[in-house]
Amino acid sequence: MSDDVRLTLDEIQIRDPFILNDRSTSAYWLYGSTDRNVWSGPGTGFDAYRSSDLRTWEGPFEAFRPPAGFWSEGMYWAPEVHEHRGRWFMFATFTAPDGYRGTQVLVADAPRGPFTPWSDGAITPRKWQCLDGSLFADDAGEPWLVFCQEWTQIHDGAIWAQRLTGDLREPAGTPVFLFNASDAPWARPLPVAGRLPAYVTDGPFLFRLTSGHLLMVWSSFGEQGYAMGVAHSSSGQVTGPWTQEERALWSADGGHGMIVRLRGGRLALTLHQPNTTPDERAIIHPLVEHELTVTLTERPDH
Repeated sequence: MSDDVRLTLDEIQIRDPFILNDRSTSAYWLYGSTDRNVWSGPGTGFDAYRSSDLRTWEGPFEAFRPPAGFWSEGMYWAPEVHEHRGRWFMFATFTAPDGYRGTQVLVADAPRGPFTPWSDGAITPRKWQCLDGSLFADDAGEPWLVFCQEWTQIHDGAIWAQRLTGDLREPAGTPVFLFNASDAPWARPLPVAGRLPAYVTDGPFLFRLTSGHLLMVWSSFGEQGYAMGVAHSSSGQVTGPWTQEERALWSADGGHGMIVRLRGGRLALTLHQPNTTPDERAIIHPLVEHELTVTLTERPDH
């Protein structure tokens, strides 16, 4: 795709949006689940889009295409990109032919890609149904993977933290349990016939406020459908303990997002809405930063 093609967000079908603020080039990069059908069939890969103002976007650029013999054939979900030791690392969910999902690490020399496999397959536990792995560096600079164990396996979806090796290639130690979806007062079970109540965990993303307070946004289902809430680490560390806000931050038919600090220092929440394919689009909504939490502004301007 030519760099001079410009699109608005309402023209880009995307789920699980992630925005990278590349300060070195004054560019924003948008990644997400970009296959036309993310639920079945062969996976194409991930596309990326670039913007200087969050309003118009150049792209799509082919950020990842599976190499020959890649272990996953489809259901490519939720990529996020971080700079680490001078390179760019993508964390994304892939599904194996036997149905088990996990987070694979990919690498590139620039945010545009192309990203290629870095870890030896998934770095989440084998035979766990894992998805939506997110990178977080603690106060000592040590990398952690925060990920979901899916409700399809354990009914009450869980969020775990796993320390990684410094090169981001492998897990180090054993996973640490953080919380279950049902711990959030705003979360509601899915009506799954003939099965135990099913609580969803999706899209954990950790963010440290200017005050030093550590919070997490994550998604489940609430009274009005797909939603996003806020959890807080009482210790200020990734291992918690974690407590939940009473009400969802985003309560109606939208979720799986993240917080990005924009140029100038303001915060914005990014998520997809609605939660139905192929209508999902990225929403960028400004946030008010408080000492111990974030709240939505009244209108989504930049």
